[in-house]
Amino acid sequence: MFRALVVEKDGDDTHAGIQVMDESRLPDGDVTVAVEYSTLNYKDGLCIGPGGGLVRNYPHVPGIDFAGTVESSDSDRFKPGDKVVLTGWRVGEVHWGGYAEKARVKADWLLPLPDGLTTRQAMAVGTAGLTAMLALLRLEDQGLQPGQGPVLVTGASGGVGSVAVALLAAAGHEVAAVTGRPDNADYLKDLGATTIVPREDIAETVKRPLESETWAGCIDAVGGAMLARVLGQMKHGASVAAVGLAGGANLPTTVVPFLLRGINLLGIDSVTCPNEIRGVAWSRIASDLDLSKLDGMVVPATLEDLPELGNSILEGGVKGRVVVDVTA
Repeated sequence: MFRALVVEKDGDDTHAGIQVMDESRLPDGDVTVAVEYSTLNYKDGLCIGPGGGLVRNYPHVPGIDFAGTVESSDSDRFKPGDKVVLTGWRVGEVHWGGYAEKARVKADWLLPLPDGLTTRQAMAVGTAGLTAMLALLRLEDQGLQPGQGPVLVTGASGGVGSVAVALLAAAGHEVAAVTGRPDNADYLKDLGATTIVPREDIAETVKRPLESETWAGCIDAVGGAMLARVLGQMKHGASVAAVGLAGGANLPTTVVPFLLRGINLLGIDSVTCPNEIRGVAWSRIASDLDLSKLDGMVVPATLEDLPELGNSILEGGVKGRVVVDVTA
């Protein structure tokens, strides 16, 4: 028997609550994991919320990532006692996810926990941090190096943005962090930001397709109008790694930044990213990230806290990384 946060649907309404389940209710998979930690991301808030968000089948266990210990395995790749981490593959949306004391998944979805990371630290990084690392890798592939100028991070107070700031700073970049909350300035500077940019300075409506060349690179966790504004401020040949849609999927811009400045717009998707690339990203996280900074990012939570926190993250009221202790 195990505990899980289960979302159920009654007509057009959904509700989430703790249930005690038998393992026979777990979905099909090669590996059963005793989950230790998960996280709360924006997608999880949508799944827990009144409309059910991205969930297709009910009852459903949200949680788009988790870390824990293999309990049983039909795969040669994993054995009982192995520490593992999972992100992506529509876990927590289509397949049951991390908000349960046990999870059963395909072996191909799992990665060994990188050396030097605990399961709690892995979830302090989580899907958001992995996404930030994938964005940095793509920017580096396009030639971004320290010393070329400030690198902008939008949505810097959120999960992706927080880790992006820390990773860029660890790589030696000058980091400009965009936030709509002035009281987060010290938090972002502790992560490594050198400049705090008020959100209103970037969120204004685009007036000209090209502005002064300011940013050597950008990790954009917002999208929408803010991304359109940033494109016109990039240095010639610079790249923007776009990871989020919080500001909307529409991009009110023109081809001018791409044609006249040679800007590169890089889409980052951590859901179906091949495991070979995920492995590289996790190794870089374990080796490069100052793990002591994770404590300043973490908001601890339990399964019982999630319905309220799910609403809060949708309203922009969560700073940093919510790490869920599933065993608590």
